[in-house]
Amino acid sequence: MIISKRKSKIIGNTSYHIFMIILSLIMIYPFIWAVMSSFKPVEQLYSGNPLNIIPTEFTLENYKRLMEVLPFDKMLFNSIFLSITIPIAMIIVASLAAYAVTRIEFKGRNILFFAFIATMMIPSHVTLIPNYKIIVDMNLYNSFTAIFLSSMFTASNAFNIFFFRQYFLSIPKDLENAAIVDGCSKIGIFFKIVLPNAKPAIATTAILSFRNVWNSFLWPMLVINDYDKLPLTVGLNYLKGSEPNWAVLLAGATLSIIPIVIIFLVFQKYFMASTMNSGFGGK
Repeated sequence: MIISKRKSKIIGNTSYHIFMIILSLIMIYPFIWAVMSSFKPVEQLYSGNPLNIIPTEFTLENYKRLMEVLPFDKMLFNSIFLSITIPIAMIIVASLAAYAVTRIEFKGRNILFFAFIATMMIPSHVTLIPNYKIIVDMNLYNSFTAIFLSSMFTASNAFNIFFFRQYFLSIPKDLENAAIVDGCSKIGIFFKIVLPNAKPAIATTAILSFRNVWNSFLWPMLVINDYDKLPLTVGLNYLKGSEPNWAVLLAGATLSIIPIVIIFLVFQKYFMASTMNSGFGGK
């Protein structure tokens, strides 16, 4: 009986792992195909077998062509600048707001928090026109400030507030009470105790915010018309044209995903820790 249960468990585990391996291969295949195809000659890309991943001849011509047709260095700088500065500002605002609704008692605290959550239910496309009109009326069109403000006051930052709140609830209050006895102020407690203990939440928010800003397409396309101010995701769209060179597009797409992969690999440990500790049950 015991042997039978062991065999059933082994068969079950083996079947599960085989299924997960197959599913992983299906999901990762388009990514590998895109990366490898960026090194293929154009002729092989259009005429070759799509299941044939390995190029018959490796070439960097697609990457050279990409640098020739786009101001790639400027667009890359724009994307990096926005993807670093905006997440930093979002983390500061979201963590302060989450600390206020978690640790500071004031009238209407729960109503304010649920108002933050309610914005997550509104599709971003619904507010495109009013947001665009506000940006134009404030003479912020064709500026990074338009992208900055939109990122700060959208559902993505409301999620950051929610995420920080859930993590702050898992931090024992004993540390804060001891600091209060020692005469530490609320803002001092926030910077000296709460934030140092919330490194996993900060790292996770940084990863998600970086990804959202880096992949942002529609809003930057609407509010930026200066070619030298375009982020990389919007700039790659200009490669399509009437007869797009898909090999060059794949080269641009390959370069555009490298920063996200690096950021995730660097902060992966904190990302997993915050996912386990934030406990989306709440209090």
